[in-house]
Amino acid sequence: MAAVEDEVTVTQLRALVVLSTRGDLDLRGLADAMGVHPSNATRLCDRLVAAGLVVRRDNQNDRRHLVLTVTSRGRAVVDAVTEARRQAVGDVLERLAPERRGAVVDALAEFARAGGEPAPDDLRKMGWPDHS
Repeated sequence: MAAVEDEVTVTQLRALVVLSTRGDLDLRGLADAMGVHPSNATRLCDRLVAAGLVVRRDNQNDRRHLVLTVTSRGRAVVDAVTEARRQAVGDVLERLAPERRGAVVDALAEFARAGGEPAPDDLRKMGWPDHS
């Protein structure tokens, strides 16, 4: 986990997650989704492009705006970090008393939804222990 997470900053990972979950965006769309100024998104994307994690390409509908797309390497980083974090959360949940586990899992799912991320329907698919 540490080696993959060391490849990107938290902000870069956030941009990769946004692009991975929402699909291709232009710079303004990414900036809006992240709540940052477009100039910050531009610098961020310059670094991601240089690292081979994102590509810029022409927008077929509006040639004034470039489209940002996550590369397969960028998706691999997101997948590796996500899996490592899910495993770490699952390990902690395993150490909780079974009767307390459900409340924590429910709170984590609600937290994900509040953050605009879909909460998984079946947390066991993520390797999290059954909380029923």
